[in-house]
Amino acid sequence: MIATKEARERGRPRSFVKEDAVATAMRLFHQRGYDAVGVAELCAVLGIKPPSFYAAFGSKLGLFEQALRHYAAGPANIFARALEGGGGVAAVIGRTFREAARLYPACDGVAGCLVIDGARNSADAEARALGALWKADSRRAIRDFIAAEYPAKADRLADLVTTALAGMSAAARDGADADMLRNFAGVMERAFRAEAGRADD
Repeated sequence: MIATKEARERGRPRSFVKEDAVATAMRLFHQRGYDAVGVAELCAVLGIKPPSFYAAFGSKLGLFEQALRHYAAGPANIFARALEGGGGVAAVIGRTFREAARLYPACDGVAGCLVIDGARNSADAEARALGALWKADSRRAIRDFIAAEYPAKADRLADLVTTALAGMSAAARDGADADMLRNFAGVMERAFRAEAGRADD
């Protein structure tokens, strides 16, 4: 057992901390997208050799999944942050839009949402599928929350929210600033309230 552990750890520097490595990789994937970040670059940035990389993460896709988990567990999970403020559905969704407007603009060269854009248009089918799964999970969480107050409109309203957030992320990556996104967030909050308050067609 000792020999096996030694073999697994061989080549990994003493300073290697997996959680820190995931956070570093998350930033690279967020900044440039899945396809633009290679294993050789990851190894160089993390200060480990390929055998240690594969022992720690299994594959680049495995590291990407861990990066998505790290991202969603932190302050970048704007819907979770919005829920912490309490209130009804419209209040929480409005807060979600405002959080997106605050978080999505470029900061130190990173803009938009990793979950929405990290694997967009990737040539790797598995990476695209993983990104789609995370986006579907995010939409489901929003839809289920909305359904508690607006069950008949939950799907329609969830589509409004997720489409708006995707547009905000894309706009931020294209250079939209915080003022533009705040204005848009206000428009979308009013649109959500209007749609939620409409009589069913």
